[in-house]
Amino acid sequence: MATGTNRIFDDFARLMTDAAGAAQGVRKEVETAFHAQAEKFLNSMDVVKREEFEAVREMAARARDENEVLKARIEALEAKLSGQQS
Repeated sequence: MATGTNRIFDDFARLMTDAAGAAQGVRKEVETAFHAQAEKFLNSMDVVKREEFEAVREMAARARDENEVLKARIEALEAKLSGQQS
């Protein structure tokens, strides 16, 4: 009878192992489907990706800096011109 009990436990352990593997496979499929749907939803909303946002923000910062430099040059030229006309 001990052999029969061991066989039942072995079968039960094998069944539990198979069930755990199947559950993990289902979990991965659900995660993949969720990520695909979330990405599809975000794409339909025209949400910008973080990398794109950072790139545009950096471009805007450079443009602001350049504008400040150009503004200072214009003011210097205007001052020079008004000094010559006096």
